Amino acid sequence: MSIRFGSTLVAASVNFKNSTNLSSNRSRNCKFSVRSCVSESQHAHKLVLEVKERLAKDCTSLPIGKYGRDDEEMILWFLKDRRFSVDEAIGKLTKAIKWRHEFKVDELSEDSIKVATDTGKAYVHGFLDVKGRPVVIVAPAKHVPGLLDPIEDEKLCVFLLEKALSKLPAGQDKILGIFDLRGFGSQNADLKFLTFLFDVFYYYYPSRLDEVLFVDAPFIFQPIWQFTKPLVKQYASLVKFCSAETVRKEYFTEETLPSNFGS
Repeated sequence: MSIRFGSTLVAASVNFKNSTNLSSNRSRNCKFSVRSCVSESQHAHKLVLEVKERLAKDCTSLPIGKYGRDDEEMILWFLKDRRFSVDEAIGKLTKAIKWRHEFKVDELSEDSIKVATDTGKAYVHGFLDVKGRPVVIVAPAKHVPGLLDPIEDEKLCVFLLEKALSKLPAGQDKILGIFDLRGFGSQNADLKFLTFLFDVFYYYYPSRLDEVLFVDAPFIFQPIWQFTKPLVKQYASLVKFCSAETVRKEYFTEETLPSNFGS
């Protein structure tokens, strides 16, 4: 009995030491992880300040304030998009700030886009999807090239992106785009607008698209997509072809489902 008790005591001692060592290792790893995160955050902030200083020195004509050359949140986003390359971020950021000013993004309103809104071709859904992403829904079958001045469609596009981004909840920074292709025909194809759309996402709203759904795409859409795919480059990987049923089951609850996808 005493021998067994001694063996048990030794084993318990060994297990206790192993447990203590494991706990110690976890503690060290946790501290290392925290230090690493702090270090990365400090480095990122340093780069933000570097970009900010260079823009202030070399691009004095650019506006300041929100979405201006001194907007640190915007600077950080473009640095992340360019994998923290200061020169690349400055190049892309300068172009985006100039475009916002020239396009008068801040002056867009519900009234200014009413002509395009009334077509029902696109809108921001009133609910987030199951992943907590704001949703922009587009119905290309309601788009007829030439019916409106192209600038009206462009303003609608930008206004809806701004509106969707304003709905981002804490912890989320990307949106979902849904193209409802039911009823789409060759008369709805508009390569010029598609080029504008992808330019907007690449140059002015980089890394904001998380996923794009092409819903119930008809056969006529396939050659259009094959032609467009090389032009959109890495954004093609965000595209998923799916059915309306998939949208209903995988992206929304019964309470949040867009009305045009009701069963």
